[in-house]
Amino acid sequence: MDSYLKILLQFVILLKDELLTIKSPHCGINYMSEEIRALEPKALWNKFADLNAVPRPSKKEERVIKFMKDFGENLGLETIEDDIGNVIIRKPATQGMENRKPIVMQSHLDMVHQKNNDTVFDFDTQGIDMFVDGDWVKAKGTTLGADNGLGVATIMAILESDSIAHPDLEALFTIDEETGMTGAMGLKGGLLNGEILLNLDTEEDDEIGVGCAGGVDITATRTYTEAYVDKSDKKAYKIEVKGLQGGHSGMQIHEGLGNANKIMNRLLYAVVEDISIAEIDGGSLRNAIPRESVATVVFKAEKEEILTTLLTALSNTIKKELKTMEPDLVVELSEVDVPAATMSFDDQEQLLRVLYAAHNGVYRMSPDIKDLVETSNNIARVIVKDGHVKVGCLTRSSVESSKMDLANTLRSTFELAGFSVELSGDYPGWAPNMDSAILKVMVPIYERLNNGEKPHVAACHAGLECGILGQNYPNMDMISFGPNIKGAHSPDERAQISSAQKYWKFVLEILENIPIK
Repeated sequence: MDSYLKILLQFVILLKDELLTIKSPHCGINYMSEEIRALEPKALWNKFADLNAVPRPSKKEERVIKFMKDFGENLGLETIEDDIGNVIIRKPATQGMENRKPIVMQSHLDMVHQKNNDTVFDFDTQGIDMFVDGDWVKAKGTTLGADNGLGVATIMAILESDSIAHPDLEALFTIDEETGMTGAMGLKGGLLNGEILLNLDTEEDDEIGVGCAGGVDITATRTYTEAYVDKSDKKAYKIEVKGLQGGHSGMQIHEGLGNANKIMNRLLYAVVEDISIAEIDGGSLRNAIPRESVATVVFKAEKEEILTTLLTALSNTIKKELKTMEPDLVVELSEVDVPAATMSFDDQEQLLRVLYAAHNGVYRMSPDIKDLVETSNNIARVIVKDGHVKVGCLTRSSVESSKMDLANTLRSTFELAGFSVELSGDYPGWAPNMDSAILKVMVPIYERLNNGEKPHVAACHAGLECGILGQNYPNMDMISFGPNIKGAHSPDERAQISSAQKYWKFVLEILENIPIK
């Protein structure tokens, strides 16, 4: 009997281990998140785990919109979805807070989807697989969704609570912030009643945001002549640039991180006389610094040794240049089947020259705010295939005239190489208001909670929704803050547990001290 019980017990333990890895498409629960749910503050981390079980790619937010509407309705709160897909949940003031100014708490529902090349993961169907690493919450080979999931979770926890003091509250959950800000752009005036907006999309817990950059997408396209390849004396290589950190193309554009598209172009330019380009596939999202690029090139077999020597030498040079910021940079060459066609030499030469000339990185620092990047560009996407070239950029600036100056610089550069250029997705920046009433409330609260330490009151080089929302709500007092999140928009994204605790206390104190009407 004892042997039978031991076998049964072992079976139960094995079954328990298996269940911990199940991701149920029906209930949306990721049992691997139990480690996260045990963290403090539990109200915040439990809502984050609930949210991260729901797939929420930008422009595919149907499931998370339903999730959020069900959440509000199940609490018995007024819940609406506007024409564009934003969700608004209203909660009356708690007892004794009825005389305070009504507030809007705002975060975006969508998240950036990035994963490592060797990670098998379907963002359309799977919840994020999270784990705790010391003082950090991370995801297994993918973006974490802390941007802006921790903001969403914060608001959910407050909506659900029956003990957190707050004035009349409107929770605004916008869609598609990461790839166009269409939710904020589509929000109509007159829908919100709040006088103060708390945007929870800042990624440094000692920062209070009072301004941000605007942006514009730049897309350059052209066709090229394909040349037939005589395979009798040819070889082909796949060149891979990988192992870069990537990151946020606004907040990290000044850090000296490698851009895979620019590195690949530098390599190809160095051997332009000896190769013919068949394909290039570099980067992914406009708001992410490109981590990887892959190119297929054709060359005469007799040139193989000189080609590999040149590429290896230049690769080593680039690695030395970037060794501090990009210690894991890898450039790999591997032989592949010779393709049927490549770019003509003239078209290839024009492409490599224009990508060399196109500005990438910081364009201008702010003369008014110390250490603030005013204007920048990210060459985010390069595709060469089947007779077509497409280059995608995201240009950012806190000054509208400077933004358009750089946009016109890029337009002119590409047009000189025969490209057609389209500017789209233009959104405004958020001008700092140092006389903000809510800012004057938050600064002393921060100092009191942090032993006299002063917060960093600043504008940021990211694109926050405040500037767009301010167009239809010009009299709304806006502020942005949040916990420490590192590596946003990359698989290295991580959220700091101790910082989330600090941030949560800050949130509760702010809500208790909203000014009287």
